[in-house]
Amino acid sequence: MISIETDEYRFATKNKDFYLDVIQSLKETPKRLSSKYFYDKKGDGLFEAIMMSPDYYLTRCEMEIFTCQAKQIVERITGQNSDFELIELGPGNCAKSIHLLSALVNANVSFNYVPIDISENVISELQSFLPENAPDLQFNGLVGDYFDALAHHCLLPGARKVVMCLGGNIGNMTIAEANRFCKALRSYLQPGDQCIIGFDLVKHPAIIKQAYDDRDGLTREFNLNLLARINRELDADFKIDQFDHYCSYDPLTGSAKSYLVSLSEMSVNISGVSIPFEKDECIWTEISQKYSRDQIHQIAADNGFIHVVEFVDSKSWFMDALWTVV
Repeated sequence: MISIETDEYRFATKNKDFYLDVIQSLKETPKRLSSKYFYDKKGDGLFEAIMMSPDYYLTRCEMEIFTCQAKQIVERITGQNSDFELIELGPGNCAKSIHLLSALVNANVSFNYVPIDISENVISELQSFLPENAPDLQFNGLVGDYFDALAHHCLLPGARKVVMCLGGNIGNMTIAEANRFCKALRSYLQPGDQCIIGFDLVKHPAIIKQAYDDRDGLTREFNLNLLARINRELDADFKIDQFDHYCSYDPLTGSAKSYLVSLSEMSVNISGVSIPFEKDECIWTEISQKYSRDQIHQIAADNGFIHVVEFVDSKSWFMDALWTVV
């Protein structure tokens, strides 16, 4: 067990979990770092650039769904009782969900929007973006882990809930983790509540691999920025130029994975804790899971949901599934 009551640990309380996660994960075999820590201010900007990359198809596909099918989604989530809370987990810059929010506002639907994100920067920017782009929208942004924020958020008494989890959120989990996530999410919901969850569908392996090894090196920079953040916030001495980005995709399992590769033997100091690296040793930083339709239906059925309808782009590369709580 790692103690934080040491002379070396000089960080504010908000960095305590970050510090413990990093030290514990880098002492595992194989080494790991959580992808949730990608998103500092620079990481947010890099991810926005990735979403604009011609190689990163996910955003374009889901954007097509929300720009072309927002009216149909509104019809499915309002029903007879239109009073509800629309809770979005990981809204990012709201570029996709703003189309749904605008459609709801234009249809005079009574709802409250609750974006939840681990990045304080994301929520801060939405405080400016949303009033300018959806002036009649009622919203309340929350910073924190999804379930921590849900647990502490005082939901409107009796209000139906629609939870959105778009983009790569559930894709950044293994299949087992995705099932645990959906089971946990179900525990916060009541029968009749709904979820809109984005799934990247299986397709030609070369298309998938290129999305995580883009020609402009944006994903590489995004991955390496995690080490820069650890250096800055946890008083570490990673030599960034001694690590490289590597990605792989296994079409049999549907798992795309990203790694940071040590280019030399070294020791890295993180606030007085020394972490050894062998040459060519890898840190696993991210998974991007791809799903078949059958797998998506099964996850819903196994975790207390009914798979009601699916919205897909014109290439059938991406799906936003609408589930209702049993």
